[in-house]
Amino acid sequence: MNQASEKALVVLSGGQDSTTCLYWALRRFGAGNVEAVTFDYGQRHRVELDCARKIAQLAGMRQTVLPIDTFAAIGGNALTDDAIAPEEGVRDDDALPNTFVPGRNLIFLTFAAAFAYTRGARHLVTGVAQTDYSGYPDCRENTLKALELALRLGMDSRVELHTPLMYLSKAETVTLAQQVGAMEALAWSHTCYNGEVPPCGHCVSCELRAKGFAEAGVADPLVERCQAEAERL
Repeated sequence: MNQASEKALVVLSGGQDSTTCLYWALRRFGAGNVEAVTFDYGQRHRVELDCARKIAQLAGMRQTVLPIDTFAAIGGNALTDDAIAPEEGVRDDDALPNTFVPGRNLIFLTFAAAFAYTRGARHLVTGVAQTDYSGYPDCRENTLKALELALRLGMDSRVELHTPLMYLSKAETVTLAQQVGAMEALAWSHTCYNGEVPPCGHCVSCELRAKGFAEAGVADPLVERCQAEAERL
């Protein structure tokens, strides 16, 4: 079947990875066949919701924001609990960082699959990566394959999960962003766990983003935009 004629739904957080995947999907399925879904789950870095809206507008596509307040009610992690500060620096042990939100991607993709079902879209695109520093268990390929099977059985559908970044390094993700034309949109993306603009530069997410662009030998469009705006003030 020609996927260019099929509909796809992208889980768009407003971050670097999901923005890259959005433009990957546009190339794969065609602009008229792609839309985005964003989840408001009480995240600390709520600025990413505004970023997701801006990026969807730049891409010229429909975006829907779905609220999920259960994670904030559960708490216990640095992304949804104001009493817990995000860790700095990459861990040197096997423990999960305090930014791990248990079950987040499983819940997101289940809701996304249900939403896609109503939209007549069988392709789901997400920016999870097994090579990410954290080793989040809900970002691993075996987890996503198991979830894909469960969704197919549970909804009697042919839903297909696409993970373009699964085995890419951050530098390789930057290269892919260049190839699919996502660089302009990345100027409006947000990665900082502390929710700061310009990026704080010292949380793990900021460090990894900076490292990826440095290794790719490419200037970060977000940093360039923030610097240009500061110079105009």
